[in-house]
Amino acid sequence: MGLTILEKQTTKQHHYLRNTILWLIGIVVIAILGASCYFFRVAMVPTHKSFINNNHRITRTDPLYHQKEWFAHANKQKWTMESASGHYRLVADYIPAVQHTTKNVVILHGFMGQKKWMGEYAAMFHQMGYNVLLPDARAHGQSQGKYIGDGWPERYDVRKWTNKLIAKNGTNSQIVIFGTSMGGATTMMTSGIKLPHQVKAFVEDCGYTSLNDELQYEAHHMYHLPSGLSWVLIKTMSGINRTQNGFFTGEASSIDSLHHNHRPMLFIHGSNDDFVPTKMVYRNYHADRGPKQLWVVKGAKHAASYSHAPQQYQQHVERFLNKYVH
Repeated sequence: MGLTILEKQTTKQHHYLRNTILWLIGIVVIAILGASCYFFRVAMVPTHKSFINNNHRITRTDPLYHQKEWFAHANKQKWTMESASGHYRLVADYIPAVQHTTKNVVILHGFMGQKKWMGEYAAMFHQMGYNVLLPDARAHGQSQGKYIGDGWPERYDVRKWTNKLIAKNGTNSQIVIFGTSMGGATTMMTSGIKLPHQVKAFVEDCGYTSLNDELQYEAHHMYHLPSGLSWVLIKTMSGINRTQNGFFTGEASSIDSLHHNHRPMLFIHGSNDDFVPTKMVYRNYHADRGPKQLWVVKGAKHAASYSHAPQQYQQHVERFLNKYVH
């Protein structure tokens, strides 16, 4: 018995509704994939970022003018090595101390930064009597690399740099790892892996609690996305990153790494940081398992604690490290 006219119309309406729903789902999926690819490019691909200040001219009004000028004219040795993964050629500047010493520091720059922009910190540690090593992270500066790892794969590169320092300066070397912003997160992530016993202490300045936390914060802060949508985009982007960059973004956690650290660490953060929110440093500090100290610099913005309070900054760093590096 054939279908009635009413049944035929109902069946046709069901087909139309189903096709419309499938079409809308397809549009949503394509939109999510497109947005996730965009965020992957912003977070992981080393291209120009409009939200990053690339003006690093040295001016006499800069409170750290003399430190930056010293670094600009300092004699630097060029060091190179293969990345821990073996895929990229990494480059660093090395400045030996004026007098022979066992004290060494590895200085790690921030997101889309370069070693040459960390001159004020190099000057500070050099004045404190340290041999100074400043690497360009993979995909930054003179170092090769297709994607930014935001501290996670770089932690193994940092360990390899410490081994290179030990090979150069002897088994009695004492090594401090120092970093700001992404470099601070890299410092904390490095603290969670097995390291040579010559690594004595860490100083992290304004590093994030985890890559996912920072992505979630920036999705809201910069793009004003609701938390539910940003969560979906980050999850999708994480899958893209796993395929292209070798790890899920949820793996890159300073908090988890700090649970495995038993070496001394100084935590520094500006109270007015609106790029890596100040509240993150308290979670990092409480997660750490080693001897530790926290200094929140009143009034300082992101990665500006040293320029905000130059004398106090060096005093805090030097007093803390003098307990563990002699």
